[in-house]
Amino acid sequence: MYAAERRQWIVDQVRADGRVEVAALAVDLDVTPETIRRDLSVLEGAGLLRRAHGGAIPAERLRFEQELASRDILLSEEKEAIAQRALSFVPAGGSVLIDAGTTTARFARALAPQEELTVVTNSMPIALELAGRENCQVYCIGGRIRSKTMAAVDAWAVRSLAEVNVDVAFVGTNGITLSRGLSTADQAEAAVKRAMIASAGLVVVLADRSKWGEQKFASFASLEEVDAIVTDAGAPLGLVAEVESAGPKVVLA
Repeated sequence: MYAAERRQWIVDQVRADGRVEVAALAVDLDVTPETIRRDLSVLEGAGLLRRAHGGAIPAERLRFEQELASRDILLSEEKEAIAQRALSFVPAGGSVLIDAGTTTARFARALAPQEELTVVTNSMPIALELAGRENCQVYCIGGRIRSKTMAAVDAWAVRSLAEVNVDVAFVGTNGITLSRGLSTADQAEAAVKRAMIASAGLVVVLADRSKWGEQKFASFASLEEVDAIVTDAGAPLGLVAEVESAGPKVVLA
């Protein structure tokens, strides 16, 4: 088991049980207690749990907004599977809009190098990832850059998107519920996501299992505004069925 996989297992365990202990984790994962202590230190530094005597406890169910690097280690394999599955929605020789986020960044990296595309993004990392590809025309939306997500937001970004028409928008979300649709933690990012959805012929949401059933501060789209949601096989099937009945096709990666 790789370190990232081991740490993800620890995070899942502490959320499920409410507490984990170093000695038990070392036995379950077949590593030394020193390795577990290092893992707990890394996860505490990322804000994913809190160290306690002999173990760790949840970080208040992670209701705060995590920074980009912290989020990228969570559900890494699932995010990669979602990115690969979402490639089926890429229009040949067309135009796409790629939202900022960890799963959308993996999707951008997964695009075939020979793919001829026009790409619009509000993500600095995604723009840099694709700018060197000869077959991609990359347009980076301007605006204030949020340090937590490296996304361009505010009025400049929204105005730029109002002038854009793309075939498909690949959008991230922090929450999916039946009653409130899609939501995110920040109002400025929500405004940009609304503009992205308005500019696209087809809207595809990329969201891992942790986003299902979560409702964040700022809603930005109803389920009826979404054409498809690509998620991992661990998503809650009951809620998936209810969401599909409200409109969007749900694709399990």
